[in-house]
Amino acid sequence: MSENLSLKSFVVLMKASKSVQDESKKDIRSYEMHTSEFTVLEALYNKGKQTVRQISDAVLINSGSITYVIDKLETKGLLERLNCKEDRRVVYIQITEAGKQFMDEIFPKHVQVIEDIFSGITDEEKVVLIDLLKRVGKTTNNH
Repeated sequence: MSENLSLKSFVVLMKASKSVQDESKKDIRSYEMHTSEFTVLEALYNKGKQTVRQISDAVLINSGSITYVIDKLETKGLLERLNCKEDRRVVYIQITEAGKQFMDEIFPKHVQVIEDIFSGITDEEKVVLIDLLKRVGKTTNNH
């Protein structure tokens, strides 16, 4: 029987994804954070103030859970809520100075962990990998 390359690709992708996620989570836990907290803080750190909806869409956390994560980060003093002057229904979330200082310290370390994870492949291979994964993602969105 011939090898099913689609199935094998799927299995290898899932195993690689789990390994990468486990390593990333381990690093994030070393900063005494949960992955969801880190991803919200990282979005604000790199993109500036955003609405709850924008954050939810960017980090793929549902709106019910995102409020809990924002509450926890606000309690830690790492972000703050700002009411929109033009539309009272809109609330912006913004990283605080303490949050910026925290991310200035940990984000470069996290980036290095990601660099280490991908150190076994060349930049050219990374470009190909990105393209292939995007194409797989687009195929699944069409079904």
